[in-house]
Amino acid sequence: MTTKPEDTLILETTKGKVKIALRPDLAPKHVERIKTLTRQGFYDNIAFHRVIDGFMAQTGCPHGTGTGGSDLGNLQAEFNQEPHVRGVCSMARASSPNSANSQFFICFSDARFLDKQYTVWGKVIEGMEAVDKIKRGEPVRDPDRIVKAQIASDMKAS
Repeated sequence: MTTKPEDTLILETTKGKVKIALRPDLAPKHVERIKTLTRQGFYDNIAFHRVIDGFMAQTGCPHGTGTGGSDLGNLQAEFNQEPHVRGVCSMARASSPNSANSQFFICFSDARFLDKQYTVWGKVIEGMEAVDKIKRGEPVRDPDRIVKAQIASDMKAS
């Protein structure tokens, strides 16, 4: 899968670089939210606070506890046909379908029971080995973090 730099999210994590193809064709409002928060620096130094072996790694809570979100308000669900399989990025939410805000998760393996109940907005295209190394726990002690998040088109050539 190749993506335009404007639709590529780069996460520099404590375990390595992760490149994610954003899917505005599936979830335009969710992709726009990820881009907005990334450009605000919201995800910089955010912990992977909930990491379940064989399931997923969740991040995006400013408190590192799973209890918070951004100040941008919640999003309407954009459930789609994309399956929750290894490497898929999807929005976390509370019990209400329209409660996604800033938290998201990356699937370690297939989680098809989440299909059409959570909004898929992207997929890891490079660096899944770094995701696999993220420290597990609920909550995680001394968690791994997103050191810096950037949209590829915003990055300066080195």
